[in-house]
Amino acid sequence: MTRLTAEVPYEMAGMRLDQVLAELFADYSRSKLQIWVKLGRVQVNGLILKPRDKLEGGEEITLDAEAEVVITSEPEAIPLDIIFEDESLLIVNKPAGLVVHPAVGNWHGTMLNALLNHDSNLETLPRAGIVHRIDKDTSGLLMVAKTLQAHNSLTQQLQDRAINREYLAISKGRMTAGGTVDEPIARHPTDRKRYAVSRRGKEAITHYRVEQRFRLHTLIRVKLETGRTHQIRVHMAHVRFPLLGDQVYGGRFQMSPGCNERLANALRNFKRQALHAAKLGLVHPVTEEYCEWQQPLPEDMTDMLEALAEND
Repeated sequence: MTRLTAEVPYEMAGMRLDQVLAELFADYSRSKLQIWVKLGRVQVNGLILKPRDKLEGGEEITLDAEAEVVITSEPEAIPLDIIFEDESLLIVNKPAGLVVHPAVGNWHGTMLNALLNHDSNLETLPRAGIVHRIDKDTSGLLMVAKTLQAHNSLTQQLQDRAINREYLAISKGRMTAGGTVDEPIARHPTDRKRYAVSRRGKEAITHYRVEQRFRLHTLIRVKLETGRTHQIRVHMAHVRFPLLGDQVYGGRFQMSPGCNERLANALRNFKRQALHAAKLGLVHPVTEEYCEWQQPLPEDMTDMLEALAEND
């Protein structure tokens, strides 16, 4: 049995207990949460309520969750580049091309399968402990919880925007300065595999600054304040500096004019968006100390930067 806690946001005032639980503990099914309420495993300010009782906001909810097998995927012997590991936390450097979580078209060969092979106890955690995702073709740092307590802590830090996530990216176009994109993001109205800036979307805030300028490209450092799907890719395309190699949001491949042979070859052979999760900072779920990890650019991006510099 693991005790999880959460504070009810005031914007949920008037919602029923079962609705609030479904929002705050979304990794568990509604039916499972309702069973736990009826068994007295859920307390609101120390009191046991009924699923349909309405809350006012600001209450403290405690949930005694029971560890059980929740993952049906199979473990697979896929190498993991582990940057840090202790009894509650795992930090992994994900290579480009590796899918994080199984989905349609990618039921096997994912990071989740690799994690189950690394530690079979992760089968009792939602998504095998994966708290956040990065795109298949994005490389870099990813955090994984190894216990329910750690999962609850990291999820809450994400909701509170307390996780420090910085990315390095190569954008098309020469920027004069950095900036902030504060535009909501929702699914694209006609292409369900894409996302777009939309008034009906969820809040999304991206900060970016220039690290190095090239003739027709810019190396930027990006800091996420929110974590929407494809957020950096959508926002940079929105301000007309799409990421190099991003054929979903950056349009069809076009050779930049005035490229020397090395850069031309590098651009033809670059098969992903130039995006790397370079820094990850968080409060350790057990020690409560701030921890931070950094991961240098992978070889394909450093080679691209060298080719861009040589062509200037």
